[in-house]
Amino acid sequence: MPKIVDPEARRDEVVEAVFRVVRRAGFEHASLRNVAEEAGLAIGSVRHYFAGHTELMLFAMRASLERTAGRLERRAGPLLAAVESAPPAERAAHVEGLLSELLPLDERRRDEATVWLAFAVAARTRPELRELARESYEGMRTLAGRVIEGLGRGGWLPAGADLEVERERLCALIDGLTVEGVLQPDRMTPALMSRALRRHLETLTGAGLFADPLLTDSAE
Repeated sequence: MPKIVDPEARRDEVVEAVFRVVRRAGFEHASLRNVAEEAGLAIGSVRHYFAGHTELMLFAMRASLERTAGRLERRAGPLLAAVESAPPAERAAHVEGLLSELLPLDERRRDEATVWLAFAVAARTRPELRELARESYEGMRTLAGRVIEGLGRGGWLPAGADLEVERERLCALIDGLTVEGVLQPDRMTPALMSRALRRHLETLTGAGLFADPLLTDSAE
């Protein structure tokens, strides 16, 4: 009796194999043949779902982005509501917790960031990848904008604060910490990334929201 293959499960296997190859050897090494070998599959099994390297990488990256977006969305609604209504200490913890999901603070997030960085670099010279790379950046900017707007509505930003500029500053910080966390993990540790994020938020809100002594760095 022929073996019944679950197409979604098989695609998930291939995606995980893509991530392992990219983390270990880089974006361009994630060929259909190398990914099939990593997944323990015949190359024909991979070709059944993906016509070539580009199609495979786009599918894998979209799957990664959807995982991250789903995780953030599950947290974003309650957390952003808390920014405006919860006691200050809770608000601060909620803001940090949400933004920390974008930083490589543990193995799962570091792996995601490593694959994202490899994809973003490849998209610079490969037009077929640029739209998805742009979508990933826009997702981060949207989330950062929602946080900044929530802080503004809650009265935690200085009078006259330029929300667009503050959104871009926050994005630049997260982007920079992510790149450094992937490329220089011994120097840019999770504890240091958390402290840098906290310091930025203290500066942004005049320390009022983040001055509660009960708050501690989540990565320490």
